[in-house]
Amino acid sequence: MNKATRQEMFERLRTANPHPTTELNYSSPFELLIAVLLSAQATDAGVNKATAKLFAVANTPQTMLDLGLEGVMQYTRSIGLYRTKSKHIIETCQALITKHHGEVPQNREDLEALAGVGRKTANVVLNTAFRQPVMAVDTHIFRVSNRTGLAKGKNVREVEDKLMQNIPKEFLMDAHHWLILHGRYTCKAQKPQCETCIINDLCDYPIQK
Repeated sequence: MNKATRQEMFERLRTANPHPTTELNYSSPFELLIAVLLSAQATDAGVNKATAKLFAVANTPQTMLDLGLEGVMQYTRSIGLYRTKSKHIIETCQALITKHHGEVPQNREDLEALAGVGRKTANVVLNTAFRQPVMAVDTHIFRVSNRTGLAKGKNVREVEDKLMQNIPKEFLMDAHHWLILHGRYTCKAQKPQCETCIINDLCDYPIQK
């Protein structure tokens, strides 16, 4: 995909959705961090259902710690791998209090040092909560990047690096959300909706009928 095609691709995505955002519900960087920690191998809808009740009783590191591990698990049981994720939440809250004055750090190194936080989670928080132009590559974005020819790669990091190089700077802040939503609702894994796709004429993938 050449530079002009990439420009056209994101202009269309922006026109269709001028202000894209995450489908996870949150009202603070801390809530977003917890929601993203819970979201691995889970749907955003499922996470939102759990966090609606959890955040109503605990939406700061200290109030989450006050619940304790068993208390957190009462709210996360509907989420896959909830025991491990709940343990990570408690450990992360403890680290936020002891090392970061109860605030979510705004740099990758400190974020990735938190329990259960990998590069993808850190990038989601940096981009969505702190509006930093970074790219979190999940399965949807990996698929869309390879299918379209926007950023082909054999692994997540390779795709991430190519996206950072290939996406025009004016679109980089919101590109994560456009690509993930496109992969979730249009460029689906099993049945891509090519006939209704707004970028199908720009894409390397053969149109599915």
